Amino acid sequence: MTPVRLALVPGEPAGIGPELCVRLAQRSRDFSLTTFADARTLRAAADALSLPLRLLGADEVATQPGELALVDIPNAIVPAFGQPDPRNADSVVRALRDAAQGCLDSRFDGIVTGPVHKAVINEGGIAYTGTTELLADQAGCDVVMMLANDVVRVALVTTHLPLRAVADAITASVLERTLRITHDALRRDFAIEDPAIAVLGLNPHAGEAGHLGREEIDVIEPTLASLRAEGMRLVGPLPADTAFLPAKLRGFDAVVAMYHDQGLPVLKFSGFERAVNLTLGLPYPRVAVDHGTALELAGLGAADPSSLFAAADTCARIAAFRKQAPQVPGMIPA
Repeated sequence: MTPVRLALVPGEPAGIGPELCVRLAQRSRDFSLTTFADARTLRAAADALSLPLRLLGADEVATQPGELALVDIPNAIVPAFGQPDPRNADSVVRALRDAAQGCLDSRFDGIVTGPVHKAVINEGGIAYTGTTELLADQAGCDVVMMLANDVVRVALVTTHLPLRAVADAITASVLERTLRITHDALRRDFAIEDPAIAVLGLNPHAGEAGHLGREEIDVIEPTLASLRAEGMRLVGPLPADTAFLPAKLRGFDAVVAMYHDQGLPVLKFSGFERAVNLTLGLPYPRVAVDHGTALELAGLGAADPSSLFAAADTCARIAAFRKQAPQVPGMIPA
């Protein structure tokens, strides 16, 4: 089988993304990396870290330590470390779109993304809520955000919403879509033939039988019952304050949380450095780092590359699974 081909996007050029990509390039690997970025920015990062970097042509295969194939997407300016410039918003977004299009066109088998600076992109005149949403819109599909480490996988029903908007956004159709995409991804991408999924309630104590809110009774419980009738193993709605106890987690393959800050703080506490962000439901695997741009660390060589290493390894593994058995969910070798 030919090596898995991954597209790599550093993200915000003034942050730690470019230097993390340079660090990733130093590793021995059994997959190829093609970076969608500004060549000057990558070289500046390599120089700051005193690391070798050989940039190959876009059609070349980069699998050796120190090598990256490059699709050069010039920034409007080369920013100083730690000083993002809104004029580079277009190139940051274009790198993401071009890399993703390469996956849609089957030129790449998956995409690995570094951290972006949402506020700077919006200041540059581009309406941007997140890379997950951008990729879903481009591919024309429904997606689910999942963060995972070696302790727990957490999928989200809602993502980047104000807290006061969350309850209205949790409808039966949205919850059903989230559970179906999560269930299918666990089978297809994680080789779990019959996944067990814990589903959190929205309210404290999962609503306390309606005394602390009716979303569990009116929306969550009926949806779970309907999907259980189809054979899905769903447990809940569970109170969020006890669902993450280690003894309980051992019985689940994933946890579905109702909103961003319900599940992700626990995941990050359990292993932030090893955590990755997956976009489930895309026609290709996308895995991102689970941290921000860390502008204060840019150019110092102090940024921990563990999350990007884990993201690349996870993306390559899922892409290889899909290449081996793309039409057989649940039958992918572990």
